[in-house]
Amino acid sequence: MFELLLLAPEDSVEAVSDALIDELGALSVSVEDADADSAAEHALFGEPGMPAPRGGWQRSVLKALFDTEAEATEAATLLLAQDWARSVHVQSLTRVEEQDWVRLTQSQFTPVEITPSFWIVPSWHDAPAAATKVIRLDPGLAFGTGTHPTTRMCLRWIAQHAADAPCWSRVLDYGCGSGILAIGAALHGARAVDAVDIDPAAVEATRANAQANGVALHAGLPDAAVGRYPLVLANILATPLKLLAPLLRAHLAPGGDLVLAGILERQADELTQAYAPWCALEVSDREDGWILMTARMA
Repeated sequence: MFELLLLAPEDSVEAVSDALIDELGALSVSVEDADADSAAEHALFGEPGMPAPRGGWQRSVLKALFDTEAEATEAATLLLAQDWARSVHVQSLTRVEEQDWVRLTQSQFTPVEITPSFWIVPSWHDAPAAATKVIRLDPGLAFGTGTHPTTRMCLRWIAQHAADAPCWSRVLDYGCGSGILAIGAALHGARAVDAVDIDPAAVEATRANAQANGVALHAGLPDAAVGRYPLVLANILATPLKLLAPLLRAHLAPGGDLVLAGILERQADELTQAYAPWCALEVSDREDGWILMTARMA
C-alpha cells in the first residue's frame, strides 16, 4: 500500500478529495492541518453529527492511500495536469506497511465506566469484576458507543434513577442511534421500551444490539412512537431538540421525566425557552462542555 501526500489550499480541498476518491482510485483520503503543532495551527470545531465549519485549513495536507505505487503515481500525474489543481503540490509518495486494521481499531475502544457497577464493554473485552450491569456494544454505523459525554450522562441518569424503574411502564428513546439508551433503560428495569430513529440503519443497529444484550424492545422509525411515556429520552443535538419540543412533550405522560442531551453549556437558555410552555428544564449534569437537561411534567 502506498500513501500520496498532497499540499493544497483550503478552497481546493473538497475538489481534490472528490477527484482522488471518485475518479483516481484512492482507497481513502484524510485531511490534516499542514501547520499542526506549530504557532500557525488552527482548530476546526464542529458538533457531533454535524459537518465542520470548513472543509479544510488554509494549508491542508491530504493523505491518499493506493494499492500500488503505479496507481498513486498515475493519480498524482492526472491530478496535477488539471488547470484547477495548479495550487496543489505533491509532498511525498511512500510505502505504508500493512497493519491489522481490525485489531488497531479495536484497541481504540476499551470498557467505559458509567457508574462503578454499570459499564459499556466491547465484545472483545472482559467486563470489569465490579460490573453488575453491562452493555455489550461494538462500534458501528449508528451514533452512540458510550464514549461521548452526552451518552454517558444519559446512562448515568438512568442508573441513578433506577429506583423509579417500576414506574417506567413505557420508555421512549427518540433518536436512538445504536439503541444504547433504550438498552440501558431496559437493563435497569424499564418494561415496554420503544426506540425510534429517522435512519433505518440505526433501527437495525438497535435491534441487533438489543438482541446481543438479551433485552426486549421495539425499534422502528419515528411513527412507531405512539401515545405517552413516563420516561422520554432524546440524545440528539440542540437544534433538533428545539424543533421537537412540541412532539416530545406530547409523548410525555403527566408526572413523567424528560431527559435531553446533545446540548452545549452555552445552549442551555435556548432549550429552556423552547420547552418553557410545557415544563421547566434544568441542568442535571455537566461533562466536558456538554450538559444534561431534565424536567418532570406536572
